Amino acid sequence: MAQALRPNTVGGLFATDGKPHPLQDTLLAVTLVLGITSFLTAVIDDDLHLLSSWTGLVGILTGAYGQWISVTTRERFGLILGLGASGVGFFLGMAHGGLFGGVF
Repeated sequence: MAQALRPNTVGGLFATDGKPHPLQDTLLAVTLVLGITSFLTAVIDDDLHLLSSWTGLVGILTGAYGQWISVTTRERFGLILGLGASGVGFFLGMAHGGLFGGVF
């Protein structure tokens, strides 16, 4: 049978092609951490707008670069989750005071 399925025994959690992708996995982890941090600090307290807006902005930039160089679908899926959380945290942080806290 030509279409016989074989179990994926090689590779990591995010490398579905069986090859290691250390840079892409690092960008994925950084984007997720920044996105979660940005989202939670924006939702928990309005006074944390500096933290939420800056982590959101950096999360958006790292997630965009990660999308550009990503190889597998699993990496892209995690990056989209991190980008969404970073975007929401960034925009809520901007609405609560912005990147510079009213200095400019």
